[in-house]
Amino acid sequence: MNVRRCALLVLLCAATGTVASGQGSLRPYVIVDDAIPASLTGTRGDPGRGRAIVVARQNTCLLCHSGPFPEERFQGNLSPSLKGTGARWNEGQLRLRLVDASRLNAHTIMPSYYRVEGLNRVAPAWRGKPILSAEQIEDVVAYLATLRDE
Repeated sequence: MNVRRCALLVLLCAATGTVASGQGSLRPYVIVDDAIPASLTGTRGDPGRGRAIVVARQNTCLLCHSGPFPEERFQGNLSPSLKGTGARWNEGQLRLRLVDASRLNAHTIMPSYYRVEGLNRVAPAWRGKPILSAEQIEDVVAYLATLRDE
């Protein structure tokens, strides 16, 4: 699958409402270097819930990424494998990559899961809403941090 096709599928999922909807207003955060060091919720997320979010097809993670999910078929190959993610980045770095990966790479195809301003081609039903809630971001961070084996 090429980059253009992946981007179109992500936009299609968002336009049809199949991406998990974040609830409530955005919580403030501070970016320090290449990370958001503090939890968006003030607490650690739940790795079990985070894994469920990552493997849920409607969240699009496995559309582009592969990882240590032997039960999941048709994993993506456009983006880095999630295997060993916790060994490559700390929680703050993972958090920024989920919140707004475009801060690190302006040309990334990864959606901004917790940003609502400055986005292009957002379906009307999704304007002003993050893809994931702050709690969901923390759950995914907690899970990805456990993936230490390369």
